[in-house]
Amino acid sequence: MPPPKQREKLAADAARRPVPPVAAPDAPLPAEYWESVLKDPRVGTTGAQMRQRRLSEIQRQVLRVSCRRCERTVEIQTADAVRLYGANAVWKDVAQRLLDNTCQQRTGRHEEDGCWPAFETP
Repeated sequence: MPPPKQREKLAADAARRPVPPVAAPDAPLPAEYWESVLKDPRVGTTGAQMRQRRLSEIQRQVLRVSCRRCERTVEIQTADAVRLYGANAVWKDVAQRLLDNTCQQRTGRHEEDGCWPAFETP
């Protein structure tokens, strides 16, 4: 904690500095914001299209899939997924394999076994 004299000096300096204007909650967003939103590569992609992409087409570094049944999440780096499953492998198939390889919900019945993937988009 600074001594009292230094605290007073810091408070005086802060009072002299101009406060940047804060936008009102209902103020329109700047044009730069909308440009960055529209330039985002995920803009035109639906979740179904993302799941059908080949690993070589995905630009994200980390791929994540979770199970709706046991609520487990599995992450893998894209480079590792390409090395293990090949660049032409479809993300949906790779995700299902990742979940099935470590599935903890085994009942012995084929219809009930396995995880139910929920693909997350960052």
